[in-house]
Amino acid sequence: MRCLLIEDGSQLVLIDNGIGDKQDEKFRGHFYLHGEASLEGSLQKLGFTRADITDVFLTHLHFDHCGGSVVRRPDGALQTAFANATYWSNQAHWDWATHPNAREKASFLSENIRPIQESGQLRFVDPAAGVPAELPQFSELIFADGHTEKMMVPVLHYRGRTLAYMADLLPSAGHIPLPWVMGYDTRPLLTLSEKEAVLRRAAEENWVLLLEHDAAHEACTVQLTDRGVRLGDTLRLSDL
Repeated sequence: MRCLLIEDGSQLVLIDNGIGDKQDEKFRGHFYLHGEASLEGSLQKLGFTRADITDVFLTHLHFDHCGGSVVRRPDGALQTAFANATYWSNQAHWDWATHPNAREKASFLSENIRPIQESGQLRFVDPAAGVPAELPQFSELIFADGHTEKMMVPVLHYRGRTLAYMADLLPSAGHIPLPWVMGYDTRPLLTLSEKEAVLRRAAEENWVLLLEHDAAHEACTVQLTDRGVRLGDTLRLSDL
Protein backbone atom coordinates (compact mmCIF):
# COMPACT_ATOMS: atom_id res chain seq x y z
CA MET A 1 0.00 0.00 0.00
CA ARG A 2 1.22 3.47 -0.84
CA CYS A 3 0.02 5.92 1.79
CA LEU A 4 0.61 9.65 1.46
CA LEU A 5 2.15 11.93 4.09
CA ILE A 6 1.62 15.68 3.74
CA GLU A 7 3.78 18.04 5.80
CA ASP A 8 2.28 21.51 5.90
CA GLY A 9 3.50 23.86 8.60
CA SER A 10 2.47 22.43 11.95
CA GLN A 11 0.22 19.81 10.35
CA LEU A 12 1.26 16.31 9.36
CA VAL A 13 -1.57 14.66 7.44
CA LEU A 14 -1.52 10.94 6.70
CA ILE A 15 -3.84 9.62 3.98
CA ASP A 16 -4.70 5.96 4.66
CA ASN A 17 -2.36 3.71 6.63
CA GLY A 18 -2.36 0.22 5.14
CA ILE A 19 -3.19 -3.17 6.61
CA GLY A 20 -1.42 -2.66 9.94
CA ASP A 21 0.41 -5.35 11.90
CA LYS A 22 -2.04 -6.51 14.57
CA GLN A 23 -3.57 -9.37 12.55
CA ASP A 24 -2.28 -12.92 12.96
CA GLU A 25 -0.25 -14.89 10.43
CA LYS A 26 -3.31 -16.81 9.22
CA PHE A 27 -5.03 -13.57 8.26
CA ARG A 28 -1.94 -12.12 6.61
CA GLY A 29 -1.33 -15.38 4.78
CA HIS A 30 -4.40 -14.75 2.62
CA PHE A 31 -2.75 -11.71 1.02
CA TYR A 32 0.40 -10.99 -0.93
CA LEU A 33 2.10 -8.13 0.90
CA HIS A 34 4.60 -6.45 -1.39
CA GLY A 35 8.00 -5.57 0.09
CA GLU A 36 9.23 -5.29 3.66
CA ALA A 37 8.47 -1.61 4.33
CA SER A 38 6.31 -0.67 7.30
CA LEU A 39 4.45 2.54 8.00
CA GLU A 40 6.36 3.13 11.22
CA GLY A 41 9.68 2.52 9.48
CA SER A 42 8.76 4.86 6.65
CA LEU A 43 7.87 7.60 9.14
CA GLN A 44 11.16 7.11 10.96
CA LYS A 45 13.12 7.54 7.72
CA LEU A 46 11.55 10.98 7.43
CA GLY A 47 12.30 11.87 11.03
CA PHE A 48 8.76 11.41 12.35
CA THR A 49 6.94 9.09 14.74
CA ARG A 50 3.29 8.17 14.97
CA ALA A 51 2.91 10.76 17.73
CA ASP A 52 3.73 13.52 15.22
CA ILE A 53 0.72 12.81 12.99
CA THR A 54 -1.95 15.49 13.43
CA ASP A 55 -4.58 14.15 11.01
CA VAL A 56 -5.40 10.70 9.61
CA PHE A 57 -7.60 10.95 6.53
CA LEU A 58 -9.27 7.64 5.69
CA THR A 59 -10.47 7.33 2.10
CA HIS A 60 -12.59 4.38 3.25
CA LEU A 61 -12.61 1.75 5.97
CA HIS A 62 -11.66 -1.45 4.15
CA PHE A 63 -9.01 -3.18 6.25
CA ASP A 64 -6.18 -2.67 3.75
CA HIS A 65 -6.66 1.09 3.92
CA CYS A 66 -7.34 1.66 7.62
CA GLY A 67 -5.79 -1.32 9.42
CA GLY A 68 -2.87 0.78 10.63
CA SER A 69 -5.26 3.13 12.45
CA VAL A 70 -5.35 0.84 15.48
CA VAL A 71 -2.63 -1.15 17.26
CA ARG A 72 -2.75 -3.98 19.76
CA ARG A 73 -0.98 -3.35 23.06
CA PRO A 74 1.08 -6.08 24.77
CA ASP A 75 -1.87 -6.77 27.08
CA GLY A 76 -4.07 -7.44 24.03
CA ALA A 77 -6.13 -4.25 24.30
CA LEU A 78 -6.69 -2.13 21.20
CA GLN A 79 -5.88 1.56 20.96
CA THR A 80 -5.51 4.16 18.23
CA ALA A 81 -2.07 4.19 16.64
CA PHE A 82 -1.93 7.98 16.30
CA ALA A 83 -2.69 9.32 19.74
CA ASN A 84 -2.47 13.00 18.82
CA ALA A 85 -4.35 12.84 15.53
CA THR A 86 -7.85 13.61 14.38
CA TYR A 87 -9.25 10.74 12.32
CA TRP A 88 -11.38 11.81 9.34
CA SER A 89 -14.18 9.82 7.70
CA ASN A 90 -17.75 10.69 6.70
CA GLN A 91 -21.03 9.74 8.35
CA ALA A 92 -22.53 7.87 5.40
CA HIS A 93 -19.47 5.68 4.95
CA TRP A 94 -19.05 5.15 8.68
CA ASP A 95 -22.64 3.92 8.96
CA TRP A 96 -22.10 1.69 5.92
CA ALA A 97 -18.97 0.18 7.45
CA THR A 98 -20.35 -0.33 10.95
CA HIS A 99 -23.51 -2.03 9.60
CA PRO A 100 -21.89 -3.94 6.73
CA ASN A 101 -23.63 -5.83 3.98
CA ALA A 102 -22.75 -9.48 3.41
CA ARG A 103 -20.60 -8.61 0.40
CA GLU A 104 -18.26 -6.30 2.34
CA LYS A 105 -18.48 -7.71 5.86
CA ALA A 106 -15.06 -9.37 5.61
CA SER A 107 -13.47 -6.04 4.59
CA PHE A 108 -14.88 -3.96 7.46
CA LEU A 109 -13.22 -5.27 10.61
CA SER A 110 -14.54 -4.07 13.95
CA GLU A 111 -11.06 -4.03 15.48
CA ASN A 112 -10.00 -1.42 12.90
CA ILE A 113 -13.04 0.79 13.35
CA ARG A 114 -14.56 0.63 16.83
CA PRO A 115 -11.47 1.90 18.76
CA ILE A 116 -11.37 5.05 16.63
CA GLN A 117 -14.87 6.04 17.66
CA GLU A 118 -14.28 5.07 21.28
CA SER A 119 -11.14 7.22 21.41
CA GLY A 120 -13.04 10.47 20.79
CA GLN A 121 -10.63 11.31 17.96
CA LEU A 122 -13.14 10.82 15.12
CA ARG A 123 -14.45 13.67 12.97
CA PHE A 124 -16.75 13.50 9.96
CA VAL A 125 -16.46 15.36 6.68
CA ASP A 126 -19.76 16.81 5.49
CA PRO A 127 -20.05 16.14 1.73
CA ALA A 128 -22.40 19.10 1.32
CA ALA A 129 -19.94 21.47 2.99
CA GLY A 130 -16.88 20.44 0.99
CA VAL A 131 -13.35 20.42 2.37
CA PRO A 132 -13.27 21.08 6.13
CA ALA A 133 -11.40 24.19 7.23
CA GLU A 134 -9.12 21.98 9.32
CA LEU A 135 -7.74 20.35 6.14
CA PRO A 136 -6.64 23.31 3.99
CA GLN A 137 -4.19 21.05 2.13
CA PHE A 138 -7.07 19.68 0.07
CA SER A 139 -8.61 21.73 -2.71
CA GLU A 140 -11.46 19.29 -3.28
CA LEU A 141 -12.93 16.00 -2.12
CA ILE A 142 -14.48 13.67 -4.70
CA PHE A 143 -17.02 11.20 -3.32
CA ALA A 144 -17.42 7.90 -5.15
CA ASP A 145 -19.95 5.13 -4.50
CA GLY A 146 -18.98 2.39 -6.94
CA HIS A 147 -16.28 0.72 -4.87
CA THR A 148 -18.02 1.29 -1.55
CA GLU A 149 -20.41 3.88 -0.16
CA LYS A 150 -18.95 7.42 -0.10
CA MET A 151 -15.28 6.63 -0.61
CA MET A 152 -13.31 9.89 -0.61
CA VAL A 153 -10.69 10.92 -3.19
CA PRO A 154 -8.75 13.98 -1.97
CA VAL A 155 -7.42 16.47 -4.51
CA LEU A 156 -4.59 18.86 -3.68
CA HIS A 157 -2.18 21.30 -5.31
CA TYR A 158 1.57 20.82 -5.04
CA ARG A 159 4.30 22.79 -6.81
CA GLY A 160 1.95 23.97 -9.52
CA ARG A 161 0.43 20.55 -10.18
CA THR A 162 -2.96 19.11 -9.27
CA LEU A 163 -2.67 15.75 -7.52
CA ALA A 164 -5.48 13.28 -6.81
CA TYR A 165 -5.03 10.42 -4.36
CA MET A 166 -7.10 7.87 -6.23
CA ALA A 167 -7.61 5.22 -3.51
CA ASP A 168 -9.66 2.37 -5.02
CA LEU A 169 -11.26 4.42 -7.77
CA LEU A 170 -8.03 3.79 -9.69
CA PRO A 171 -5.91 1.32 -7.70
CA SER A 172 -3.24 0.90 -10.38
CA ALA A 173 -2.25 2.13 -13.82
CA GLY A 174 -3.57 -1.16 -15.18
CA HIS A 175 -7.09 -0.05 -14.27
CA ILE A 176 -7.09 3.02 -16.53
CA PRO A 177 -9.09 1.42 -19.41
CA LEU A 178 -12.69 1.97 -18.38
CA PRO A 179 -13.89 -1.66 -18.42
CA TRP A 180 -11.08 -2.69 -16.06
CA VAL A 181 -12.68 -2.40 -12.63
CA MET A 182 -12.01 -4.42 -9.49
CA GLY A 183 -13.91 -7.52 -8.46
CA TYR A 184 -14.16 -5.89 -5.02
CA ASP A 185 -16.34 -3.05 -6.34
CA THR A 186 -19.86 -3.28 -4.95
CA ARG A 187 -21.36 -1.38 -7.91
CA PRO A 188 -18.98 -1.98 -10.85
CA LEU A 189 -21.05 -0.14 -13.46
CA LEU A 190 -21.16 2.90 -11.22
CA THR A 191 -17.39 2.65 -10.75
CA LEU A 192 -17.03 2.67 -14.52
CA SER A 193 -18.97 5.93 -14.90
CA GLU A 194 -17.31 7.58 -11.88
CA LYS A 195 -13.88 6.61 -13.14
CA GLU A 196 -14.65 7.92 -16.63
CA ALA A 197 -15.68 11.32 -15.28
CA VAL A 198 -12.59 11.69 -13.09
CA LEU A 199 -10.13 10.40 -15.70
CA ARG A 200 -11.50 12.69 -18.40
CA ARG A 201 -11.12 15.64 -16.09
CA ALA A 202 -7.64 14.47 -15.10
CA ALA A 203 -6.62 14.27 -18.76
CA GLU A 204 -8.07 17.67 -19.64
CA GLU A 205 -6.49 19.38 -16.61
CA ASN A 206 -3.22 17.38 -16.61
CA TRP A 207 -3.62 15.96 -13.11
CA VAL A 208 -1.10 13.65 -11.48
CA LEU A 209 -2.86 10.55 -10.17
CA LEU A 210 -1.36 8.95 -7.06
CA LEU A 211 -1.71 5.16 -7.15
CA GLU A 212 -2.20 3.37 -3.84
CA HIS A 213 -2.08 -0.27 -4.96
CA ASP A 214 0.36 -0.16 -7.88
CA ALA A 215 3.63 -1.87 -6.95
CA ALA A 216 5.38 -0.63 -10.10
CA HIS A 217 4.15 2.96 -10.49
CA GLU A 218 3.82 5.62 -7.80
CA ALA A 219 1.88 8.06 -9.97
CA CYS A 220 0.82 8.73 -13.53
CA THR A 221 -0.94 11.09 -15.88
CA VAL A 222 -3.61 10.13 -18.39
CA GLN A 223 -4.45 11.30 -21.89
CA LEU A 224 -7.46 11.25 -24.19
CA THR A 225 -6.96 9.11 -27.31
CA ASP A 226 -9.12 7.70 -30.10
CA ARG A 227 -9.41 4.59 -27.94
CA GLY A 228 -10.52 6.52 -24.87
CA VAL A 229 -8.53 7.48 -21.79
CA ARG A 230 -5.11 5.89 -21.73
CA LEU A 231 -1.91 6.03 -19.67
CA GLY A 232 0.23 9.11 -20.21
CA ASP A 233 3.45 9.45 -18.21
CA THR A 234 4.45 7.43 -15.17
CA LEU A 235 6.14 9.37 -12.38
CA ARG A 236 7.75 9.06 -8.99
CA LEU A 237 6.67 11.40 -6.23
CA SER A 238 10.24 12.69 -6.10
CA ASP A 239 9.80 13.90 -9.70
CA LEU A 240 7.15 16.42 -8.68
